[in-house]
Amino acid sequence: MKNVYSYSGKPLDIEVHSDLFSAAGMGSSAALSNAFGAAMHMLIYPDEDLDQIKMAKLAHSAEATAQKGRASPTDTATSALGGCVVVSGVKVPGTRHVFDTSLETPEGKRKWAINAVDIPEGISDSWLVIGYSGVGSPTGRMVAKVAKLISEMPQKIEEMKAIANITNAGLTALSAGNLEALGIAMDACHEKLQKLEVSTPDLDRMVEASRPYSLGAKLTGAGGGGCMVALTRDPDRVSEAIEVSGGVPLRSKLGSEGVRVYREKIQ
Repeated sequence: MKNVYSYSGKPLDIEVHSDLFSAAGMGSSAALSNAFGAAMHMLIYPDEDLDQIKMAKLAHSAEATAQKGRASPTDTATSALGGCVVVSGVKVPGTRHVFDTSLETPEGKRKWAINAVDIPEGISDSWLVIGYSGVGSPTGRMVAKVAKLISEMPQKIEEMKAIANITNAGLTALSAGNLEALGIAMDACHEKLQKLEVSTPDLDRMVEASRPYSLGAKLTGAGGGGCMVALTRDPDRVSEAIEVSGGVPLRSKLGSEGVRVYREKIQ
């Protein structure tokens, strides 16, 4: 693999098609960065296979440039690698370490470990159904709101600790193929996020409407708008429930692939 992409040809006419909701906390810009990276790779090096780790790092660099030096690798790594990705400051027990990455930010150098949970076979009939509230997800504002809440009510930090413990329990359940336990963890996590005041009536309504047909449901992203997600084996019923409760559904198979190229379309 070449270390640097260099293109000196004629200007490109690029057309983008997306089913993702814009500014909804779904990582659409990260997915687009990976798609652009893959497209440019196939244009410049058409005979070489994609290196998903390199795509993740390139996309993270692009996101950091667009965000003035601040960007988490979570969305870019997930859309590049696919499956279940866990990003942490350290290697996470019970996960498979994939690669490390770092970034020079205005606040100094940050480092991350990119880990993956290997999803067992036999759960391919499971789906994630996203419900979009129709309201943008203001990540910066919500982070500031939670920080202010904790400064005024220090006991709320216990909710953050509980979310970390619930997340670890959910990862253990997923790695064991126990989707029922994973759903319970999702429900518990949503209750903690409600106590941190990041949910909204729209998100709560979609979560409650989804639960009779789901293993678990919770808000996703920053909260304050954006989306919720339900884990289910009946995506049709969940999608209907989300629509009836005022949301817009979008579904994805659990453990979907990451960045890839459909070669038959570029012949």
